[in-house]
Amino acid sequence: MARVIGIDHLVIRVSDYARSKRFYNAVLGCLGFKLKYEYGGNHAGWSNGKTLFWIGEADSEGKKHPHRFGNIGFHHYAFELSKRADVDELYACLKKIKATVVDPPADYPAYGDGYYAVFFLDPDGLKLEGMVFIPPKKPKKKAAARKTRATRRR
Repeated sequence: MARVIGIDHLVIRVSDYARSKRFYNAVLGCLGFKLKYEYGGNHAGWSNGKTLFWIGEADSEGKKHPHRFGNIGFHHYAFELSKRADVDELYACLKKIKATVVDPPADYPAYGDGYYAVFFLDPDGLKLEGMVFIPPKKPKKKAAARKTRATRRR
């Protein structure tokens, strides 16, 4: 069976290439990505050394159908970050560039204990997320076993 070892790249279509390139250059720059590729005057790709994030301008037919949250297709894309402070740093960057923030940094226990995220929109209304998920540490089995033995002795 084939085994996926990661996501190599994502390409999204945008309605205004120049506007989206400015937006993604700022946001992805805050996340450690660098613009690596640009071709045809309507495609750009950023890399962080592990994955690529691309934009490409939609064709004239595609531009007639703006993104609507709830349609078939893209729901949102989440950038997994290392720590809560990274989510807060991304939020500061989003405020600086006046991005549309849907939900500011917060804990989302419905997604699991230790899930902390910020949600925002790109210029076409595509939903993006910066998140970290650090579940609480479970007690070590040795400690639990010791406690069980101690309880039995009473």
